[in-house]
Amino acid sequence: MIWLLRHGDAEGGEGKPDADRDLTRKGERQARDAGAALRALGVELDVCLTSPKVRARRTAELACEALAAPVELDDRLAGGDFDPLELSSGRGEVMLVGHEPNFSGAVAFVTGSRVKLKKGGIAALDDHLLHVLLRPKDLSGIAGN
Repeated sequence: MIWLLRHGDAEGGEGKPDADRDLTRKGERQARDAGAALRALGVELDVCLTSPKVRARRTAELACEALAAPVELDDRLAGGDFDPLELSSGRGEVMLVGHEPNFSGAVAFVTGSRVKLKKGGIAALDDHLLHVLLRPKDLSGIAGN
């Protein structure tokens, strides 16, 4: 299974390079809720690949605290089109953390499904199927918050 987690709510871009934008408190909560929800669902990750942009990297780190999964930076998730099947090939259960509109594009590329991931939302896919699409509100409920 490939889990796609869109970064949590982030700071505005006023006077700051895009790559340096950090999470807001809301974004930190969304990231922690995502990790706790996946743990509650019994997800065991082998690895988490993340965009090197600060907001995505922090989302990955906070979510993976609950999952005890290693986090690796991958520039292919920083922007632009990518193939999640190729990116995760041979890596086991993988979570990718990145940005819109790239994640919605990746879901459409693999499954043909048209989705729009909310900040802090998750999609799960494999074998050309979209298995789940969870909003931050859903993840918070599953996490028990």
